[in-house]
Amino acid sequence: MTRILLSSVAAAAALASAPAAWAQTEIQFWHAMGGNLGETVNQLAEGFNKSQSEYKVVPVYKGSYTETLTAAIAAFRAKQAPHIVQVFEVGTANMMAAKGAVYPIYQVMADAKEPFDPKAFIGPVYGYYSTTDGKLLSMPFNSSTPVLYWNKELLQKAGLDGNKPPQTWPELGEMAKKAIAAGAKCGFTPQWQTWTLIENYGAWHNLPYATKANGFGGIDIELKFNDAPRVKLIQMFSDWSKDKRFVYGGREGKSTALFTAGDCAFHIASSGSAAGIEKALGQDKVGIAMMPYSPDVAPKPQNSIIGGATLWVLQGRPAAEYKGVAKFMSYLSSTPVQAKWHQETGYVPITMAAADATEKEGFYKKFPGRDVAVKELTLNPPTENSKGLRIGNFVQIRDAVDEELESVWSGKKDAKAALDEAVKRGNELLKRFEAQNK
Repeated sequence: MTRILLSSVAAAAALASAPAAWAQTEIQFWHAMGGNLGETVNQLAEGFNKSQSEYKVVPVYKGSYTETLTAAIAAFRAKQAPHIVQVFEVGTANMMAAKGAVYPIYQVMADAKEPFDPKAFIGPVYGYYSTTDGKLLSMPFNSSTPVLYWNKELLQKAGLDGNKPPQTWPELGEMAKKAIAAGAKCGFTPQWQTWTLIENYGAWHNLPYATKANGFGGIDIELKFNDAPRVKLIQMFSDWSKDKRFVYGGREGKSTALFTAGDCAFHIASSGSAAGIEKALGQDKVGIAMMPYSPDVAPKPQNSIIGGATLWVLQGRPAAEYKGVAKFMSYLSSTPVQAKWHQETGYVPITMAAADATEKEGFYKKFPGRDVAVKELTLNPPTENSKGLRIGNFVQIRDAVDEELESVWSGKKDAKAALDEAVKRGNELLKRFEAQNK
């Protein structure tokens, strides 16, 4: 009888507590991070879910950046949009133009009365995703910038100092030549060639990519990246390809396989690739330094611009649910979470506090070079040419630039003809975007 009574009491207690569990509000978070990065995203969501009991963030992998954005657009039209969607930086202008779809992050935080300090963010990261008057539109998440990786072992085999990377492009060319002569299969290969060799080369040398402050001043713009310095750079790589000092490894991140296989001496790639590269080659074999610069174009580098993605909040959910979104954003940008994310991936810590905390922990002494990305982004106050790019139809423009660069690597065009055609095709896409968003 006592056992039955105790069981009844326990059951009643369980029922009494059940409504609180059932009342937990789910926050849908669609993202494009697969593999190890996807596991890290799941851990971030799990950490937030354990930190409180009112909301539950549900991360959902939706494929590539393009696939994720496409899925979110379709879901919004069907009135089934997620609360949060991860969008890569080239989608920024298109997201801004999506009237009625976006709930700007500064407004989300204000409406939820969630503490929010814009000055806590690293300037170039904040600036890229803000309005011209400084209002943050989306929450920076996996921000990155290109850095130079090198294979210390291949340099040593060539009789070079494995701990001394090149500072300029001419120096890299000479070192790559020696590495090839010593048996390396490849001198240099770039990741995300449009981002690293065209967009960031411009920012690094304070050259415009487009008119009106690279699109920050309006959508009626024209592309300008077919200038003499970039034509010379692309032609130089074309010439280098004849003796394997330059090897094209494919679009986006495909070329990293050449570097992690030990074939290439040098690799310009996202800082977010650091953990994967070090794991593949062994940390002792990899060096990380700032991108080379062209001394005939600029006496010293300006600053780099970011890549990666941010988290956009979409309209269409009950107002009360956005309080949970705001709390999750606060959690993601908190110093411990950002420091952990930065250390485990190589992505830039979006706040200086996270960078400082990482340094105090001794992380950069243990992993030399992991602080290079922040140094590049904050090297100098950004100019109109180095603040970032706010370009409509940017995904399609990058595809056009990729195609034209590939025509150079295959020997079908010289650098000037290819970049002139890329600008022409890009300007047509920009006119289409402007007509659609007047």
